[in-house]
Amino acid sequence: MGEKLKIKISIADRVYPLTVEPEQEEGLRKAAKTIDVLIKQFEQNYAVRDKQDVLAMCALQFASKVEQEGIDTNKTSEEMEERLKNLDAMLSKHLG
Repeated sequence: MGEKLKIKISIADRVYPLTVEPEQEEGLRKAAKTIDVLIKQFEQNYAVRDKQDVLAMCALQFASKVEQEGIDTNKTSEEMEERLKNLDAMLSKHLG
């Protein structure tokens, strides 16, 4: 584990000092940039001026994406499991 970096991340016109592992820096900077882009979109599209409301909307969007990916992954896993069971049954029928 290397030396930690002291960085400053800006989100919604506020600066947050952080101490992070070097391999985390790029991801954090990209995430902050993505949040700022979303903030601008919400402010333009919904005429929301309260930063707390906009940040709550950003948090909801990110959280729903994570939850939906989990649901989609679970569905895919279930479908794959079902296909593998069917394949196993066909192989057992032909080989046995």
